[in-house]
Amino acid sequence: MSKVAYIFPGQASQYSGMGRELFDKFEAARRVFEEADAALGFSISAICFEGTSEELQLTENTQPAILTVSVAALRALNSEGVLKPDFVAGHSLGEYSALVAAGALPFADAVRIVRARGKYMQEAVPVGAGAMAAILGADLKTVMEACVEAQQNDVCMPANINAPGQIVIAGNAEAVDRAITLLKERGAKRAIKLNVSAPFHCPLMMPAQERLAADLEDIVFEDLLLPLVTNVDASIIEPGNGSGQKARDALVSQVSSPVRWQESLELLIQEGVETFVEVGPGKVLSGLLRQVKRDAGRSLNVEDEATLMATRAALAAA
Repeated sequence: MSKVAYIFPGQASQYSGMGRELFDKFEAARRVFEEADAALGFSISAICFEGTSEELQLTENTQPAILTVSVAALRALNSEGVLKPDFVAGHSLGEYSALVAAGALPFADAVRIVRARGKYMQEAVPVGAGAMAAILGADLKTVMEACVEAQQNDVCMPANINAPGQIVIAGNAEAVDRAITLLKERGAKRAIKLNVSAPFHCPLMMPAQERLAADLEDIVFEDLLLPLVTNVDASIIEPGNGSGQKARDALVSQVSSPVRWQESLELLIQEGVETFVEVGPGKVLSGLLRQVKRDAGRSLNVEDEATLMATRAALAAA
């Protein structure tokens, strides 16, 4: 029997109005939004449903908003009797959604910690001092060599290794600009500065990592009920004794380390996953899956009533 993986999106998947239909149509999803509002002490629901793009782009809003919509989609899917997946994984922030799905992390704790995570990441580097850029059409070796040349005592390195020919770099703004110039000279199809508030997943995030580590120590992580593929190692944490602590450690390391998403997807395919369900706003991860392996089986998503019902029918027919 073919295996199913639930994959959860990270930043850049947000849009105004996300989750509204889930809230209106599914009691299980509504409870998630109510729990998030209560845990945070303000209405993250209102930011999801009616927030401006500026509000949604603030990292300390983006992270709890995407997590809440993702878990609302998951709970709505569960309420429709859909069986649990064989694996879970999440892109950066999405790893927190995956850990909620795996039973390791209570949702209320998750939404509070990602709010803090967003704030810490925002505050780790002065605005404008760091940058990120998407590099399209260059292989990892070329990108890494350009980053090393561009550093000049600054930081510049791959931050998201998303798919063949789709790598995001991060670091000091001047070093990222130098790397962009080098990569264009070396045949990259495009090099695009990203509209982000901080240079995520690079050593400039160490102040945020240290603050987050202290907060994560105060949260009880249960052992996983489902296998999780981590960003930081692109390896599987199996359910069982000690798996919760391993998952916590991976979340700490993740802040300043590259997201190894391409390898994570390749590992899931190698493990026999033929159906990928993107649970949460947008279809960014579904697009990356096609770039990693064009014939990687079925790609489904759940972000509103129509996609949920289509996914339920497709999984029932498998």
